[in-house]
Amino acid sequence: MAAHPQHWLTPEEYLEIERAGEFRHEYYNGQMYLMPGGSLQHALIQANMARELGNALRKRPCIVTGSDLRMRVAEDGLYTYPDISVVCGEPEFADGRTDTLLNPCLIIKVLSPSTERKDRGFKFAQYRTLTSLQEYALVSQEEARVEVFRRQAGGHWILSEYAGINAAARFDSIDVSVPLAEIYDKVKFEGHAPLHPADE
Repeated sequence: MAAHPQHWLTPEEYLEIERAGEFRHEYYNGQMYLMPGGSLQHALIQANMARELGNALRKRPCIVTGSDLRMRVAEDGLYTYPDISVVCGEPEFADGRTDTLLNPCLIIKVLSPSTERKDRGFKFAQYRTLTSLQEYALVSQEEARVEVFRRQAGGHWILSEYAGINAAARFDSIDVSVPLAEIYDKVKFEGHAPLHPADE
C-alpha cells in the first residue's frame, strides 16, 4: 500500500476523514493508505467463511463481522479492516461509536499476492499486541489451505495448517471447525473447475 501525499495525521484526524469519506483507508504512523479492491476469488472465500462461522455461532454470544468494520489495534498505531473478525462476549468500541472494534478473539485474512507479505509479517506483529486475540488465520486463494496461529501461555504462538478439500479448519477460540469444502465452495483455482462440497 502506498500512502497519499499528506501531512502527518493524528488518529482523530484520520477517523474524521474516514467517517466522512467514500473509500476505506488503513492508518498507521500518521499516514492513511487506500485499500485496494478484491478479486472474485477473495470475495467468494470471505463470504463463504463468514457464512459458515455465522451459522455455527448463531445461538452463541458471538458476532462475526466482515471488512466493513474498522478495527483499532492501538490507539496511536494501526487502524485496519480485517476480512473477518469474531468477538465472543460484549464487543468493545473506540470513542463511543460502534464503527471501530477493539476486542476480536479471532481475525481471518484471505491472502492476496499484493498483501501476503504484510499480512504474515507487519500486520501479524501488530495483531499480536491485542490482548483479546487468541487466533489469527490466513486463508489461501491459490489452493485449499488455511493456516491458524494460536496464542499459547506465555505469549507464544503455534501454527496449525489445514490443507486439502477434505480437511476442516479448527478454530479453538470459538470451538468451531469449518470444512475447507465449504470455505472454497464455488471457488475456481487456476486450471481447475469451481469446487463444491460434493467434490470431496
